[in-house]
Amino acid sequence: MKTLEEVRAFFEKDRFATENGAVIEEVKDGYARCVMELCDCHRNALGAVMGGAIFTLADFAFAVASNWNKEPHVSLTSQITYLGKAKGNQLIAEAKLIREGRTTCYYVIEITDELGSQVAHVTSSGFAVPGHR
Repeated sequence: MKTLEEVRAFFEKDRFATENGAVIEEVKDGYARCVMELCDCHRNALGAVMGGAIFTLADFAFAVASNWNKEPHVSLTSQITYLGKAKGNQLIAEAKLIREGRTTCYYVIEITDELGSQVAHVTSSGFAVPGHR
């Protein structure tokens, strides 16, 4: 079983997400919790968090949950629904496995802030890439 430090070291290669502040807080089988401290670079002209920043964190959480301890998966589809404004200073993404088959997987990712505000709901499916590690 990999340690959290080993998982973090591997996913440092996901540079777009990590250079934009995504951090892995927790992993377990079929699950990942990732956070992003918000700063001015994450905000749009209206002062709200950019949809792209929210999606980046969700996509990163999916990648971590679906790859950290098994055959690598790549995204097939993702659907995001923005539910409300982030009111706090941190986004939290929790990716949970719903179903996993021989070659595909399906996850739900909930995005909230540290105040408990619902920010977005994401569904992502992935496809296993055999022999890629």
